[in-house]
Amino acid sequence: MSEPNPYADGEYKWGPTQPPGTPPGTPSGAPGTPGVPQYDFPDPTLAEGQPGAAPGYGYPGQAPGYGYPQSGAPVPVGGGTPLVSIGDITVMNDSIITPSGTLPLRGAVWNATDMSRTEEKIPTHAIILAIVFFLFCLLGLLFLLMKEKTTTGFIQVTVTSGGRHHSTMVPATHPGAFQTVMGQISYARSISSM
Repeated sequence: MSEPNPYADGEYKWGPTQPPGTPPGTPSGAPGTPGVPQYDFPDPTLAEGQPGAAPGYGYPGQAPGYGYPQSGAPVPVGGGTPLVSIGDITVMNDSIITPSGTLPLRGAVWNATDMSRTEEKIPTHAIILAIVFFLFCLLGLLFLLMKEKTTTGFIQVTVTSGGRHHSTMVPATHPGAFQTVMGQISYARSISSM
């Protein structure tokens, strides 16, 4: 692996070309002309804090709205403590906080759609026990009376307020999950009508 590339003639020719002596990241013409990149990535050779340097992604000192929350950036939080949380929707005293922005609480319209299903089936171990005990005595058929309920799917919760709309999916983990979410929505409806 220490052999030189036999196909290289000594010059780097891959990628956008620039005249010699031009600093990296400086376009040599208008976009769309040969030798000018069609992308606008920050120059990785510039250290953060220097003029023309772009802040790193996910670390303090970067552009607001990306990565970790900034210490000096305003946080869009309503006053008080959260009253109820449904999926990624949090209801505060005077606002509804969602990942897509803050909505006013007063006059909010809440909807829920149950997209879950509960299946009842005979578990595999009950079938095996029924076969084994059927050979020894006829009481093995009683194992076929064993049932197992599994709930799968989601409950879709939507909120509309102030001309904005947000929807979230809450996983249904048990047969009573829809009633639980509807209780939370009823509470959210009651405080949004005040």
